[in-house]
Amino acid sequence: MNDEVSRHLIVPQDNYYYTTTHEWICMDDKNSITVGITYYAQDNLGEIVSWKLPQKGQFFEKEQAFGWVESNKSVNDLYMPVSGEIVEINNSLTPSLISDKPMDEGWLVRVEFSKESELVSLLNPYAYKKLIEEEIKSLE
Repeated sequence: MNDEVSRHLIVPQDNYYYTTTHEWICMDDKNSITVGITYYAQDNLGEIVSWKLPQKGQFFEKEQAFGWVESNKSVNDLYMPVSGEIVEINNSLTPSLISDKPMDEGWLVRVEFSKESELVSLLNPYAYKKLIEEEIKSLE
């Protein structure tokens, strides 16, 4: 397995959940989450060159586009994993943080979610790893 493929498969376990569109969430407390893009998404996008994120206080429904990231390959929408209000934006983002550390310092937004029932539709780490393994296999 080469380094690129092994990085694709980095799927943090504790308090992390995932979407089929390759966003991750980390449970911050019982009502808030941090959202970002996964290693798999970032590696497929390539080097991130710009992005657009919402403003604090904006509300988004589950699966609604809340921004975008542009790479040297394409522009891709970001989709809200659960309905909620943006309570913080990562104002420290740089292209290298999103590209090199998308699942920690390269987080995008923090959200106070409004519908706890929507959490059940997210993928657990095992299911997400299986999803990306299937996507990698389909590309071979």
